[in-house]
Amino acid sequence: MFRPLTRPQLAFDLVLAAGFVLLLVLPELTPYWFGTVGFGPAQPVVGLVFAAAVAARRWSPALALGLAWLAAIGQMVALLTPRPSNLGALIVLYAVAAYGSRRMSRLALASAVGGAAIATAYLSIFQGVWGLAAATNRFSFPLERVVIVGFVFALILFALLLSWTAGALVRSIRVSRETREAQRRAEAEAAAEQERVRIARDMHDIVGHSLAVVIAQADGARYAAASDPEATTAALATIASTARAALTDVRLLLEQLRHSQGAGPQPGLADLDALFAQVHGAGVDLRVEVRPPLADPPAPLQLAVYRIVQEALTNALRHGDGGAVSVRVAWSEEAVSVEVRNGVRPGGEPSAPAPGHGIIGMTERAHLVGGSLGAAPRGDEFVVVAVLPRGLA
Repeated sequence: MFRPLTRPQLAFDLVLAAGFVLLLVLPELTPYWFGTVGFGPAQPVVGLVFAAAVAARRWSPALALGLAWLAAIGQMVALLTPRPSNLGALIVLYAVAAYGSRRMSRLALASAVGGAAIATAYLSIFQGVWGLAAATNRFSFPLERVVIVGFVFALILFALLLSWTAGALVRSIRVSRETREAQRRAEAEAAAEQERVRIARDMHDIVGHSLAVVIAQADGARYAAASDPEATTAALATIASTARAALTDVRLLLEQLRHSQGAGPQPGLADLDALFAQVHGAGVDLRVEVRPPLADPPAPLQLAVYRIVQEALTNALRHGDGGAVSVRVAWSEEAVSVEVRNGVRPGGEPSAPAPGHGIIGMTERAHLVGGSLGAAPRGDEFVVVAVLPRGLA
């Protein structure tokens, strides 16, 4: 598996590998090293393989781990003593634990334990550690030899596990940072989606209600054009005012889409009178009963009441029988109840309005403030009832 690297990362890895060769591999080519240890050119080759593993450690952790094992096995086959280039194994273990997959990280951990055991056996048998244990005591007690060999194993294992643990810690920090970033993005997307849903709901309420009023006025003006020109003029005036108000609201919503930092003014209880006048101007026999609240309710609750009443009246204009429409808004200390009734069209069993977003939108608005809403036919009427608590949930 190959990981994509940025140019700075690739440049850093190549520079690190070059420094590894200059500081740890090239000294093994000097006469000092050859004269001291007396080995052939195999050790520099092993060092170069370790350098290649260091260069590939982030690009391909699996390849780097394989190259490190290849270099270690070649070193043991050639019966070479440990050299500074063996530090490449520690760098590779760190990188595999930090950047490799979970499977590769577990394989690196197993390599650390197995490598420590193999390295201890190699040093004991072929590099004189066992002889050193024997030389520490003239009687060569086996227990002291075991202690020396055990100390060598513990030292190698500690170094390898320390490198792996440091890489695993870096991996955990990186994963935690990525998780927090993903959570922030998800929260931002959820907030944006909620804002889009709210704006779409407002757009539906504004446009749907305004068009219902315009259609009703246009139909009335068409029927009255011949017999009552003054009624036609009044209807056209209502259409113009309704269209202007809708245009203003739509522009406000579009501004919110462009600039998400401001929610903009929202209608409240004070705007209900204008709404009732607008619907009454459309020729609807509107009967209103409003019990005002004792204290000023929260703005979200006022908006919910306004939008529910607006949508219920819109449904009455669209799907009602053209008769009287009653609106009742009653406030108490605990909640506000909204009830809108209108007759259904004759010629069949009463039924709910045609499928759409109206009732869904009213239900969502009620739920947003912790309330409930029901909309269903009752006899010859269609009734919308909402109960919204004063204390927002």
